[in-house]
Formats: sequence, structure tokens, C-alpha cells
Amino acid sequence: QVQLVESGGGLVQPAGSLRLSCAASGFTFSWKTMRWYRQRPGNERELVAEITTDGRTATYADAIRGRFTISRDNAKNMLYLQMNNLRTEDTAVYYCNVRIVENYWGQGTQVTVSS
Repeated sequence: QVQLVESGGGLVQPAGSLRLSCAASGFTFSWKTMRWYRQRPGNERELVAEITTDGRTATYADAIRGRFTISRDNAKNMLYLQMNNLRTEDTAVYYCNVRIVENYWGQGTQVTVSS
């Protein structure tokens, strides 16, 4: 079965950095576009970034463009999100996502940006 397991969240000060990871299994990872979403307190889940199967093309939400970088390692079935210059408004639960007929989600990883 499809499994997505996020890790790497935590508490960080404003302007700090974190790297999120997502371990994928149960499907052919290299065949699927992968996405990171986040859900900020009191808000709906929103798309943060997505990356094509070969890793060559990435798209980003306006709020994080230039600060976050999505990447993948198809040999390891891993998805990453490098987050730099974090802001308090980036505080959220971050989710890994794949669409295979339906949406699959991990359990999420909490990122808290606070001084």
C-alpha cells in the first residue's frame, strides 16, 4: 500500500532553515509527480511546491518562492523540501502528497517558526 512518511520538522527561529524529508513506498516513485502541502493554523491545506517525475521542473506557491526548494532522489524514493529564511507565517503542518487515482498523504510534520 502507498505510504508516505514525513520527517524533519521542528522549532526554528525566524530566518532559520529546516529540511523536510518524505520517504515514499508502495508505488513506483519515479513515475509520479510529488507535492508538498501545508496547513497553517486556522487555514485550509495549501499547495506549497511540486516537482516532476525527473526532478527537472518545480513549481512553487508565491508565498515561498525563492526561499524553499523542492527536490527528489528517485534512487532512494525520497522527496525533500529545503526551507530557508523561515518566517513566522510558515508555521504549519507540512504534508507529502502523491495522486494515484486519489490523493495520498503522510501523517505530516510540524514546523514552528518562533523566537
